[in-house]
Amino acid sequence: MLKVNNISKSYGRIKALDDISFEVGKGDFVFIIGPSGAGKTTLLNLILRKFLPTKGEILLDGEDITQIPDSEIPQLRQKIGVVFQDFKVLPQRTVRENVEVALAVKGVSEDEWQKRVDQVLELVGLRDRADLFPSQLSGGELQRVSLARALAVDPDIILADEPTGNLDWETADEIVELFEKVNKDGKTIIMATHHKAIVDKLDKRIIELKKGKTEELPETETKGKKKKKKKSKKEKEEEKE
Repeated sequence: MLKVNNISKSYGRIKALDDISFEVGKGDFVFIIGPSGAGKTTLLNLILRKFLPTKGEILLDGEDITQIPDSEIPQLRQKIGVVFQDFKVLPQRTVRENVEVALAVKGVSEDEWQKRVDQVLELVGLRDRADLFPSQLSGGELQRVSLARALAVDPDIILADEPTGNLDWETADEIVELFEKVNKDGKTIIMATHHKAIVDKLDKRIIELKKGKTEELPETETKGKKKKKKKSKKEKEEEKE
């Protein structure tokens, strides 16, 4: 589905990405991990065609998106749903209207809006928040709006850029479980994160970025790095009994 071949991206003398290659298959869930400045966001922006690489190619469904004309970029982005760390919701629009904006941009007939919006809001657990404004929502609910908006256009792939970065652990855990549910429904997900607890919890493929270079962690290694879940006080007391 997605092939990144020998991609490099430089900003003057600074190399954000240095000759990286990997593939993502349809229905995969892949974590892109690494410290701040490792190139995670740069990589996602290249896939979204926000700018061009210094060299290399990015194939989406066999087409090199680095070669498409600017006039075809909107069409490309209709295949890609994006979930941002800072939500990027429209403050003067309700939850429902925020999702409808995505449908309007894609050119979906207004006759289909209500059905589609109801479906995605039900999926992310916001059906009863449809008429509220962003200022009336929690951080976790705002991120659910962002995901609903991405799903509404039925994208081939979802890019998530630090979607739990502004959330507490409990809320972040709920959001990632929601992404996992979406993935089980067949959506391909590439999530950039430095949230180690999230990565450790899920048994997913991991690509690590270090100083612009990629290192794919073997499945056995990622499993070995997982921490055992701490037992609650109640569970410990029950064991003693």
